[in-house]
Amino acid sequence: MKGVKKQHLPQKICPTCGRPFSWRKKWEKVWDEVKYCSDQCRSPKNK
Repeated sequence: MKGVKKQHLPQKICPTCGRPFSWRKKWEKVWDEVKYCSDQCRSPKNK
């Protein structure tokens, strides 16, 4: 995804908070597995 403008990054919706979040460089190899926007949304106490 080198040279991609920020406005054209893929997005997903967080199932916990319902907010959209965009692709990040650190998720490059695991983007298909990313489900939550943050560690806080991923923690079991929010479910």
